[in-house]
Amino acid sequence: MELVILAAGMGSRFGGLKQIEPMDEFNNFIIDYSIYDAIEAGFDSVVFIIKEEMYEDFRNTVGKRIESKITTKYAFQKIDDLPEGFECPEKRHKPWGTAHAILAARDVITDDFIIINADDYYGKDAFKVAADYLRGVNKEAKGAYANVVYEVANTMTENGSVKRGVCFVDEKGNFKEMVESSVEKVEGKIVATSLDNPDRKFVLEATQPVSMNMFIFTKDILDHLVERFPKFLEDNANNPLSCEYLIPTVVSELFEEGKVTVKLLATSAVWYGVTYKDDKDYVVSSLKALVDAGQYKKGLWD
Repeated sequence: MELVILAAGMGSRFGGLKQIEPMDEFNNFIIDYSIYDAIEAGFDSVVFIIKEEMYEDFRNTVGKRIESKITTKYAFQKIDDLPEGFECPEKRHKPWGTAHAILAARDVITDDFIIINADDYYGKDAFKVAADYLRGVNKEAKGAYANVVYEVANTMTENGSVKRGVCFVDEKGNFKEMVESSVEKVEGKIVATSLDNPDRKFVLEATQPVSMNMFIFTKDILDHLVERFPKFLEDNANNPLSCEYLIPTVVSELFEEGKVTVKLLATSAVWYGVTYKDDKDYVVSSLKALVDAGQYKKGLWD
């Protein structure tokens, strides 16, 4: 089982890799806790998707800590990695999105896998849930996808809105729709606004399942991503500077077309992340509490 970590955006979000602030007294980042949890859950390799210019700093800062603990691979998300016949617009500077990031690792991913964001803390239970699902998937299976979902109340910050994939199910509890949304607390209520249609607003119950981008894939997702990328570029020919090839969108389309199944896997875990500067103190204190409670070894890798 492989853990694929989307980390190409780390440098830009934090002002350069060297400026990422540690989340504990041992200079570990959130990404260290995720890898630690994945190893504990039984994952045997990790793929870091990064910018090529980040490689030396990233490997020296993060990679070398864990290369003796788990098989470690690197893939580079390049803005000019496009299908034949397409060229990157001169003024385009940002990557092409999460689906494109996974495409960047198509030559190094060798097993069924999960993806996570580098700067989100997912919690031990989330990795256990994902690993248990993958162990139950037939190695020859195709299109047997899943998404580890959180109760929305366990993914909020007090400091502003957050982006979440709000998941809706049918009367039997099966996946029906995922709406990429901006979610925030308004007068004591949790309110979501669709990113695609700002006029679509809805109030969420605290237990509403939301996606934190922890998707579980059988390897065939790579074939779908390769096949659909040219059409995405054609459809966005009038918006070449800001359009993004996003994994939630691709998964939702494949589901609607009946090409894949998507199982929602609930976790009791609580998400932590530094969406805003003011979030850091809370994340640091929360991780320290977990270490003090014995859920993590002090120092993690020492």
